[in-house]
Amino acid sequence: MHTVTEPADAGHAQRDTRRQAFEANKLSKKLHRQVGQAIADFNMIESGDKVMVCLSGGKDSYALLDVLLSLSERAPVHFDLVAVNLDQKQPGFPAHVLPQYLRSRGVPFHIEDQDTYSIVKKLVPEGQTMCSLCSRLRRGILYRVAGELGATKIALGHHRDDMVVTLLMNMFFGGRLKGMPPKLASDDGRHVVIRPLAYVAETDLERWAAHRQFPIIPCTLCGSQDSLQRVQIKAMVREWERQYPGRTDNMLHAMGHVVPSHLMDRRIHPFTTLKASGVPDAAGDKAFDEDDEGCASPSAAVPIRVEIG
Repeated sequence: MHTVTEPADAGHAQRDTRRQAFEANKLSKKLHRQVGQAIADFNMIESGDKVMVCLSGGKDSYALLDVLLSLSERAPVHFDLVAVNLDQKQPGFPAHVLPQYLRSRGVPFHIEDQDTYSIVKKLVPEGQTMCSLCSRLRRGILYRVAGELGATKIALGHHRDDMVVTLLMNMFFGGRLKGMPPKLASDDGRHVVIRPLAYVAETDLERWAAHRQFPIIPCTLCGSQDSLQRVQIKAMVREWERQYPGRTDNMLHAMGHVVPSHLMDRRIHPFTTLKASGVPDAAGDKAFDEDDEGCASPSAAVPIRVEIG
């Protein structure tokens, strides 16, 4: 009698497959929970909405569409999705990739052809930042397309790290406390822009893109500028998070827990007319104590050294 045993390599392969499936399922649940929570917290999507998902071909917008498609199938309210890509006529742009992908997902879509690439390259001197002009052109076109398609919400793929990096950039280079909100009215006042990935970490989006094998299309405009201040700040935030896990979440949390009386903006707090009331106030002269909530872990009180090249 002979006993047949599986080769050791086959057993390892099966365990690896099961582990990968488990990790992918756990990540899927996390992403859907975070996106669903952000939508609920800021009332991003309402019954009857037509949500225009701006799809660039990068990991973030692919993940946004992917999760929204899944949520639309089981959400308590009905909403429709339409994917929109702005083909900026960048040299070598594989125009067939997005239509092919969107048809495979059964998603209604619109490809807007506008040669903003030539405009940006013509007007921006070599070596200077192209993001500002590129963003303004893109924004105006997408607003127009949203109106033509009857979209009630415009969904962008900015995530948690984008929001924190924007806050720090405004602080370091703009001298103001201003971030990237999860929901806002558009510049022209005609549209509502939403960011359902507001609670999602970029590292999780990277893992999800690899798992889902999205056909990523690199950007040859902004995405090719490695010296951008945003790139430097992003690298700094990544390093902070590596050294002190949870710091990025703490910064995002802080954006939703503002104490105007402990800042310096005279427009939002009456500093000039402030008088002693004689009434005890628990939120009075107390800026930051070791026993405050959020300072429970040793890393929370570690001093930060900021270096910007």
